Amino acid sequence: MFKKVCLFSGGANPELATSIASYLETPLSKVRITRFSDNESFVELNENVRGVDAFVIQPTSSPVNDNVMELLIMCDALRRASAGSITAVIPYYGYGRQDRKVAPRTPITSKLVADLIQVSGVTRVVSVDLHAGQIQGFFNIPFDHLYAMPVMLEDYLKKTFDSSAVFVSPDSGGVERARAYSKRLNASLAIVDKRRERANVSEVMNLIGDVKGKECIIIDDMIDTAGTLCGAARALVDHGATRVVACATHGVFSGPAIKRISESPLGEVIVTDSIPLSDEAKACNKIRQVSIARLLGEAIKRIHSSDSVSSLFA
Repeated sequence: MFKKVCLFSGGANPELATSIASYLETPLSKVRITRFSDNESFVELNENVRGVDAFVIQPTSSPVNDNVMELLIMCDALRRASAGSITAVIPYYGYGRQDRKVAPRTPITSKLVADLIQVSGVTRVVSVDLHAGQIQGFFNIPFDHLYAMPVMLEDYLKKTFDSSAVFVSPDSGGVERARAYSKRLNASLAIVDKRRERANVSEVMNLIGDVKGKECIIIDDMIDTAGTLCGAARALVDHGATRVVACATHGVFSGPAIKRISESPLGEVIVTDSIPLSDEAKACNKIRQVSIARLLGEAIKRIHSSDSVSSLFA
């Protein structure tokens, strides 16, 4: 389909990379990724990339440090092999939560990772649902920030819910995201306000909005340990919600997340394949994945052909 383009997959999510290659009707390029006995990563490109548009598909999910280094080393190899352009396709941007100083003498690791990516030779970045949109400003190269909302709407929400549903933000920081979803289905909006009144007192979940007798969809960018998510689900049920599901772009599912979800009143948890599911997550009958391969594949196609990517932003 393409001339002078190569798709490379790191080891973080080969299934997603294969799906993207299938959508684009072009094979993944050959690369050998190995480790020395002391666990150093080594990358060898097994194809000529001189002058080509190279796309490296690599989420920086767990193990985050290994996957970040693998991305950097692969991009450095492409730069030294004279690739025409190098686009890092990072469905999940690791260290995205460290986007500001939260206390004295703490790092802004999102900026550090951005600097490392640029120094490695990357000329463009594509990512999906950053934890904080301002991370784009940490880069001095073009950055295409895509959203999983169209995929969630077409592949799940529009088939399951109507305007009588309520979209819920599990905290104040996600209100804009939940509002964008509610507008698409002409549905109402609610906010869970979590606060601890004083030390050694359990958190109180206050609800802003009416959910009594309604189906509720909790919207978030990621699910990590699922503590906030499951607490919000219980608060909604306590306030009369008839059904509660959750939609999040990135299913990190670390620590006790799967156990919490299994024991929670959540009926279903929908995530994308930006991060591969662990065996434990696959075994959980409440968790379901939708694919963003078409979204990323279309972005790659338009970048390569110098077409507009803006219509994919929402």
